[in-house]
Amino acid sequence: MKIIIDSNVLFSALIRDSFTRRLILEYGKQFLFPEFIFEEMEKHKDELFRKSGMTTEDLNQLLQLIIKKILIVPNSILIPYREEALEIIKEIDIDDVLFIACALAYPNSILWSNDKDLKKQNKVTVLSTAEIIKVL
Repeated sequence: MKIIIDSNVLFSALIRDSFTRRLILEYGKQFLFPEFIFEEMEKHKDELFRKSGMTTEDLNQLLQLIIKKILIVPNSILIPYREEALEIIKEIDIDDVLFIACALAYPNSILWSNDKDLKKQNKVTVLSTAEIIKVL
């Protein structure tokens, strides 16, 4: 079973020492995350520093630990699934299209997200943190 984490879950793990962070760091396998994570992080880096209260060095060290637990999925793998993903998510939130495309690229995968709107579609299994705990 492959588990894709969305950016909100990842950002939550970076911002505070939480159950989400421990789950990611202690899980015995790698999670999946679309390659655009680096663009997302760049857009939100000031917010991440501010909310985490960490120094640049500490946040970067934590990020490196988390990245070791994530398999970055190249955009080239996601492109063939983008149109189908857009069709699935267009009425919900097009910003999540690459997460849906990632789930389509890896059949029987689970998208770990606390975004309740993502559950409005029925093509991809979406589980919240509380639900992921039961699966892991």
